[in-house]
Amino acid sequence: MIGVLRTIHAWAGAILSLLLVVLGLTGTLLVFEDDWLRLTVPEARAQVLPRAAALGAVAERLEAEHGDLRMVNFAGSGVGIQRLYMHDHRYGYADESGRTLVAWRGAARPEAFVFDLHHQLMAGETGERIGGIAALAAVLLVLTGLVVWAPGWRATRLRIWPRSGRRGDMVSSHRNLGLITALPVLLFCLTGAGLVFHDQARALLAPGAPPAPASPPVGSGDIDWPVALAEAQAQFPTATLRMAGWPSAPGKPASIRLKQRGEWHPNGRTTVLIDPATSRVVQVIDAQRLPSGLRAINALYPIHAASVGGWPYRILTALSGLALALLGGVGTWSFLVKPRRKRRAARMSAT
Repeated sequence: MIGVLRTIHAWAGAILSLLLVVLGLTGTLLVFEDDWLRLTVPEARAQVLPRAAALGAVAERLEAEHGDLRMVNFAGSGVGIQRLYMHDHRYGYADESGRTLVAWRGAARPEAFVFDLHHQLMAGETGERIGGIAALAAVLLVLTGLVVWAPGWRATRLRIWPRSGRRGDMVSSHRNLGLITALPVLLFCLTGAGLVFHDQARALLAPGAPPAPASPPVGSGDIDWPVALAEAQAQFPTATLRMAGWPSAPGKPASIRLKQRGEWHPNGRTTVLIDPATSRVVQVIDAQRLPSGLRAINALYPIHAASVGGWPYRILTALSGLALALLGGVGTWSFLVKPRRKRRAARMSAT
């Protein structure tokens, strides 16, 4: 049985190695996305305190300049720029006042390229599902690796860097790295897969939770964003305004996201729906009052993206991404390098 698992583990790891290297390295880079923005976009270094009136003026200015806005992620104390999401895969950054700094399409900027590569493998929804399957496969690799290791655990020496490029040393390095990083790699692979296969994760984590409430009927009109944001803020006076979303279709409400104290998600999951015809609140979803299963679902992203836990957890996340890439690379190398006796036998048979 152990031999069969060892063979399955080796072949599956070799096939998945490239995906694991890509997902691990891009995941590590995304941990430092905000730092990259502060380094490359001077306006991102500003310390912004989001206020309803100021953000309302920003939303109005951006709407007038970009008629196809879908959503604005407001500036905050961490990153002092507004992030713009438009139709047809167009994006942009604006400063604290709403002045557009840069706009682009697709993955034209480095951080957008890394994000797309990590989340969708540059292949849209198909790539996203492939990444989710790869994450689940990585979970199986870690578990089978632990089973394969268990019988010989007494002989384990936790040396990560291989002594040489020989197969035995590479296998030992791969095994030791896998043992040390097994728990965080499992955590990030499971949360990543949960984000991709959201419905399945909801069925597992919140089987008895009620379905999301239907959006109430609303009219059409030009949203008065200062009024709408002030209304949303009045619902949760101590929360931080994080996002504004335009109606997805006629007859659909606008949405405002807020982050309450205690929420892990960087943009909060507390949502206020707005009637475009009146700019008034028509529905409120308080993330702090959701059933425990749904709160667990909402925690998947901040755990996976290191949006909680401060610098120690960010470093752990970055190292885990590197470990996943190394596990894929070193495991494949050790799989491809034949043992010395097999190389000798091959040379003898050739002569």
